[in-house]
Amino acid sequence: MFTIIRDLARQNMEFLCGLLLFAVIVGFVILSYFSPYGATDIYLLPPDMPPDGEYWLGTTSRGQDVFWQLTTALRNTLFFGIGVAFLSRIISLVVGLVAGYAGGAVDRVLMAINDSVMVIPQFPLLILFYVVLKDSMTWTALIVIMASLGWSYDARLIRSVAIGLKSRPFTTQSVYSGMTMRKILVEEHLPYVLPIVFATTMNNMIWSIGMEITLSVLGFTDIETPTMGMMIYWANAHSALISGIWWWVAAPVAVIVILFLALFLLSMSMNEYNDPRSRLNRMGS
Repeated sequence: MFTIIRDLARQNMEFLCGLLLFAVIVGFVILSYFSPYGATDIYLLPPDMPPDGEYWLGTTSRGQDVFWQLTTALRNTLFFGIGVAFLSRIISLVVGLVAGYAGGAVDRVLMAINDSVMVIPQFPLLILFYVVLKDSMTWTALIVIMASLGWSYDARLIRSVAIGLKSRPFTTQSVYSGMTMRKILVEEHLPYVLPIVFATTMNNMIWSIGMEITLSVLGFTDIETPTMGMMIYWANAHSALISGIWWWVAAPVAVIVILFLALFLLSMSMNEYNDPRSRLNRMGS
């Protein structure tokens, strides 16, 4: 994996730009641990102060420093996206590899479940979960629910690769040597799908973070936990744009754009790397 990252950084400008932008995001996340204010503290500072030397990104109508609030919100949102992507990658890997290798009835059953999940209307279902669970809808519960909905497309992609690997000579040799299905999938097939997993992880993070921001802006999550969507929610609740407190909205929107751009560039470059023809064309040019 490190060799792939090194080659991409040398040969692919989009990957390098995405990596640098993501490094900026990680830098903001690290700064959140040095915040002089509590994550939920309010009315500690003069409200509605514009950006200046003391308050770099201004303050909110709730008496919070926008810069430090932004670092904490970005950390929570990024960890949310990573949590959803991690859990959904595990599900997609297990379903895709097992379905592709086992074939037959196992493949048909798993793909029937996969296709059923694929056609579920996700956003209305998430709102329904919030209405039913309400106070029980914690961030951990939301991560599990979204991970349970966000694996189906990638499982089908991994399955298509696993079907091709099943007929390769090294798989036949592994079977004849007495390796179990679990060892074959983990030791022989998994390394071949890791680049695909990395690319789909970026796509899944974009989806899950976008969904979190949408739900938070509409008030369908815990409004006391600072996230990127919650910053916009509270700005709207206090009519920040109408009141001329533009920095309260501009800061999170700008960081969201940078985060999405970084993830998109990383995903696009990994997809290109996974395509041999595109990779050869770039090396030839």
